[in-house]
Amino acid sequence: MPTLRLLFDWSLYRLALLLAAPLIPLRLLWRGRRERGYLQHWGERLAHGPVPVTGALWIHAVSVGEMRAAQPLIQALRDAHPDAPLLLTCMTPTGRATAESLYGSFARIVYLPYDYAGSMRRFMRRVRPRVGILMETELWPNLIHAAARGQVPIVLANARLSERSARGYARLPALTRACLQRIAVVAAQSDADAERLRTLGAPAVHVTGNLKFDIAPPDALLARGAAWKAQWGSRPVLLAASTREGEEAPLLRAFAETAPDDVLLVLVPRHPQRFDAVAALIEAAGLAYRRRSALGEAPLDSRTRVLLGDSLGELFAYYAACDVAFVGGSLVPLGGQNLIEAASVGRPVLVGPHTFNFEEATRLAIETGAVRRVDDATALMHDALALLGDAPARARMGEAGQAFAARHRGAAARVARLVPV
Repeated sequence: MPTLRLLFDWSLYRLALLLAAPLIPLRLLWRGRRERGYLQHWGERLAHGPVPVTGALWIHAVSVGEMRAAQPLIQALRDAHPDAPLLLTCMTPTGRATAESLYGSFARIVYLPYDYAGSMRRFMRRVRPRVGILMETELWPNLIHAAARGQVPIVLANARLSERSARGYARLPALTRACLQRIAVVAAQSDADAERLRTLGAPAVHVTGNLKFDIAPPDALLARGAAWKAQWGSRPVLLAASTREGEEAPLLRAFAETAPDDVLLVLVPRHPQRFDAVAALIEAAGLAYRRRSALGEAPLDSRTRVLLGDSLGELFAYYAACDVAFVGGSLVPLGGQNLIEAASVGRPVLVGPHTFNFEEATRLAIETGAVRRVDDATALMHDALALLGDAPARARMGEAGQAFAARHRGAAARVARLVPV
């Protein structure tokens, strides 16, 4: 029998969904002003339209980072179950575009419906997946309830839970516990993640490591990065990768004030809808710049101070083309982005103070000497310029990064063995 606290938590959650319902189309229209993908496939967000596939291995990855992290697990599952159809769901247009580019040749890709009871029941009834794999930590109560009713086992894969997120889930403790107890397998990234999940009520937690360590740098992108480096000339290259709103302006200001003219800053915003806004920030900083998409194969003019990386799916190439990499989302309190890719390419890495989304990986990388933490944009520029002038230090950090990435591989095989197919 449900407890009074569980009934209370469910009521709060359903009330929040009810209040949010009229705002959803407005939000999609608002987001669609800058990213047209939000104006498409609305029916899928309510589990309407053609049935994509039935009886599939179903993997949900909310956006770009989770969709990319799923790559080694998807390969392991395809190797183990070559005849099983594959269904991928996501929530964002960029996540969908990433899925299409990586898996479009062999998987069906749709948006996951919003977590309303009717939509989730309809999704499970029509799709009838043989298993559901939720990447990272996606605890949607109606999804999990509908899966349980449809006897679809759910796996929480590459699960991570920061202290901040754990406090958020703890606000509805009975509902969170009920969701976690209906999950067949929880595959956590680290001991700390596992302990937080157990505290919230997960009964079966396995520590399997981080799937992102299993993503090998593609040879084609490494070769592309080498070609870019030759195209850009012999200048030292500082890469600011996956930057978020609030980071570019102070970073550009610090670069304009302290960097010598022969240093090239390559700036790659995390979200493509912000490319034009970041271009405006570069102009406001008074720095000559070019867009990577407009450069073609022509040599980069030596007077260009900033190259705006306005392309998708090429981050490994940017890492291969740089001398020092800053991984964004960490100068502002957004939790950071994936630093493993930069380390695996053998580049020295700098991060800001806010890395709670990658807490374990960042701690380990700093301990091994592959990564340095800075407090702000001024400190970032100081350390980056020092590294650009110190080839032996760069080499030591790069070698430490490659060893760090290699040491922690193997999560995909461990998670795949736990999937109840």
